[in-house]
Amino acid sequence: MIKLLATWFGIGYIKGGGTIAAAVTCGLIWLLWPTQAGQNNWIFIAITVLITLLGIWLGDKVEPYWGKDSYRVVIDEVAGMLVTMIWVPHNVWLLLAGFILFRFFDMVKPLGIRKLEDLPGGAGVMLDDVLAGIYGNIILQVAVLALSLR
Repeated sequence: MIKLLATWFGIGYIKGGGTIAAAVTCGLIWLLWPTQAGQNNWIFIAITVLITLLGIWLGDKVEPYWGKDSYRVVIDEVAGMLVTMIWVPHNVWLLLAGFILFRFFDMVKPLGIRKLEDLPGGAGVMLDDVLAGIYGNIILQVAVLALSLR
């Protein structure tokens, strides 16, 4: 069960699993939007925090088997994509922009993201993606604000 969740139900075994996991998460976010969890930002945040904490715990558990920050662990991409979309208006174009921004920051790792990978265990697995999501979210928030002021 630990490996199943860490790989987000097997996605981590696929080539390009991080991108696929982020894309699948976009689909889940889109499906979540019309529900109570999607309409209430605090429930969405609680889900994000729970997945992040679960990912830290899972990262600690699989590291002895797979090594530090294994490519197989993709629950970090799930958490990062969720962080990217917190308090962002429900719009497919913003979701697509969030996906692109998150994957950019996750792959390029600028502005201190790479340093977070050095944290021990599951924290190092998860927190670089959370910061990538925060950067993506900030850009989306600025874009939404700029477009609303026009």
